[in-house]
Amino acid sequence: MLGGPPFGESIVMWWNFVGRTHDEIVEYRAAWQAQITDPATGEVLPDSRLVAAGRFGVVPDQALRPIPAPGLPNARLKERR
Repeated sequence: MLGGPPFGESIVMWWNFVGRTHDEIVEYRAAWQAQITDPATGEVLPDSRLVAAGRFGVVPDQALRPIPAPGLPNARLKERR
């Protein structure tokens, strides 16, 4: 849930990402997946403490496996006000 005054501009919300356009959401999803994936195997890391530094923070001392983002829908995401 987001609270506070309206943003004053259109936004796109999908899964855990908030952006201004469909393309930003695609970029954020790709960045998240890259951050939680082992580059050697292409598999999601087994432990959140192994997540690479990047756009999205790392939860200290969290040993659970990071949650991969679901696949994007087969349509462009619409901006909302």
